[in-house]
Amino acid sequence: MYQTNYHRASTVDEAVSMITGASEGKYVSGGMTLIATMKQRLAAPSDLVDLRHIEAMKGIQVEGRKVRIGAALTHAEVASSAAIGAICPALCDLAGRIGDPHVRHMGTIGGSIANNDPAADYPAAMLALNARIVTNKREIAADDFFTGLFETALEEAELIAAISFEAPERAGYAKFANPASRYAMTGVFVAKGSGGVRVAVTGAGSSGVFRQSAMEQALGANWSPDAVTSVDVDPAALMSDLHASAEYRANLVKVMAKRAVAAAG
Repeated sequence: MYQTNYHRASTVDEAVSMITGASEGKYVSGGMTLIATMKQRLAAPSDLVDLRHIEAMKGIQVEGRKVRIGAALTHAEVASSAAIGAICPALCDLAGRIGDPHVRHMGTIGGSIANNDPAADYPAAMLALNARIVTNKREIAADDFFTGLFETALEEAELIAAISFEAPERAGYAKFANPASRYAMTGVFVAKGSGGVRVAVTGAGSSGVFRQSAMEQALGANWSPDAVTSVDVDPAALMSDLHASAEYRANLVKVMAKRAVAAAG
């Protein structure tokens, strides 16, 4: 690993100040992606700013159906949250199936969203739940936040502090996981709320996470797994790699959507 300077921030403002003063600084929380990248010498930040000790980025707040989750919460903490499980169990289910126990106890929801890996689980949940990404500067709608493979709307030194959303009436998540990494080769999160039906797909799109509008319309008219049977999924916009062809992923989108709706009830 290259030489780097380590900083432990205790507040959001302090973390931003530390990054701003670094020549090429990076935020680190669980480090599931960044540390591995540094070990492979694919990244060499001059400074690492540790976010794990910022109390303002922890905790879960539930008021009625409004949910706010601190960005530094681990996947395991989201998965085991009784407060979230009471109104949005699909999110707990998603978090509980990320990686392995080590990843779930180290990786954080904010880090996953900020990294925007095309096969990560949380981006699909954020899109389907119509979440808002709360940073040190502003709130960004999930529809505007994810901009491409490993790309987001975050500006230089901008930091995700929390995620907020209104719990839907029904929600479900299903994924076809890579047997080794547990990343989603295709994952579909469905949500039905006051604003209608939203369907988001991860692990399949050539440009990363995306909404499946045809399935949203079909499920809006008929909330049933059978409603997506007649929906055509175009493989032209999907990924092909050593794990699966675009055509195979197109079929997986339909299969996982059916399972997600069935899980939602």
